[in-house]
Amino acid sequence: MLNSLWTDTAVLPSFPALDRDETTDVLIIGGGMAGILCAHHLKEAGVECLLLEADTIAGKTTAGTTAVISAQHDTLYKNLIKKFGYTKARLYLEANLQAVSSFRSLCEKIDCDFEDIPACIYSCSNAALMEDEVKALHSLGYNARLLHEVPLPVPALAAVEFPMQAQFHPLKLIAALAENLNIREHSRIQAFGANEAFTEHFRIKAKKIIVACHFPIWNTHGFYFMKLYQKRSYILALKNAASISGSYVEYGSQGLYFRNYKDLLLVGGGDHRTGKKACQYEMLRKYTHEQFSQAEEAYAWATQDCISLDGVPYIGPYSNALPDMYVATGFNEWGMTSSMAAANILTDMVMGRENKYADVFSPSRSMMTKQLFCNIASSLMGLLTPSRNRCPHLGCALKWNPAEHTWDCPCHGSKFTKEGRLLYNPATGDLPRPPKNFITPP
Repeated sequence: MLNSLWTDTAVLPSFPALDRDETTDVLIIGGGMAGILCAHHLKEAGVECLLLEADTIAGKTTAGTTAVISAQHDTLYKNLIKKFGYTKARLYLEANLQAVSSFRSLCEKIDCDFEDIPACIYSCSNAALMEDEVKALHSLGYNARLLHEVPLPVPALAAVEFPMQAQFHPLKLIAALAENLNIREHSRIQAFGANEAFTEHFRIKAKKIIVACHFPIWNTHGFYFMKLYQKRSYILALKNAASISGSYVEYGSQGLYFRNYKDLLLVGGGDHRTGKKACQYEMLRKYTHEQFSQAEEAYAWATQDCISLDGVPYIGPYSNALPDMYVATGFNEWGMTSSMAAANILTDMVMGRENKYADVFSPSRSMMTKQLFCNIASSLMGLLTPSRNRCPHLGCALKWNPAEHTWDCPCHGSKFTKEGRLLYNPATGDLPRPPKNFITPP
């Protein structure tokens, strides 16, 4: 896997692996931004926590983020009003604006290249959609701006701007926070019980458990394997390219997005469901060569996001049957802001405090959406596809990805190296080595 800009420009602390059974007040599973922020918030509140990370902290999705902190989440607000009504849509907006403010306050004390910037979504084909989104935001009491041009080489018809959003270096923040936390790396959770979790060799007993490991791994509760799918996207960091004042996301099939980090321009896009389409680096390279002919590629990397059924993350009780277990997942490409919203909400839940945003993000809300049936159909297709190369998660046929040299699961997004080492969950372990009955990739 390619190093991202963030992994190459930050030094993260390392932590020992779990080497004995443990007892703690709160066990946090997952050392990405969401898990680290939960641990930090709870430690600040005086709660004893233990965080377990299967590999190294901030090594997967957080390392691949574009690191924009924004409540501007595509053209979501018009849809939220239609589906949930004005009150819940306003609460979703407030929760994410509060998350931006929480990051701003936290980053005042930490050198992590935090900058206030506007965040925009633009369209080159549908000005009316942008106008409708601005109207929806105004109806929620938020003063979004309608723009008719953006500082990019694109024929934008209209754009929605959120002022005073932000960007930063995520791993510099995590490096500072993690130094003061109780963390064990290379300690993969493989099973759960009542108020306990198990690695291959050890048991951890906890009064509360927070599952913040990207894709929830306990299949017998919550039905997350039906409520989520994973999306792959690609990022280039360019030297000698444009300097822009903000973050910009295209509404459309390519889903291009842009923002600066110091003297680099980050260009991303090419989103597709994991395992369903070819790698999109070449599409991005062709585009950037045409638009920024003098630019030089400094970094190229990919990331993976969990997509919920309705555009809203799942933050709250893991399931109705597990009152002491919580989950944070389904961040939909808005992982930084959603991570902070999750930390704010889950800290209150663990502390027994009411949080007015909790109901909006409830994982037990209705599943009846078109995307649910798409997810079910994809899983059935994967299960019925004849192949000796199968994912250990739920048995779907794996596909060889020649561009990234990985085995990909098109059902739920698990990824493995050519040798069978797990890269992305929900699978909880490597493939057999050598993979039993596997067809060797070309």
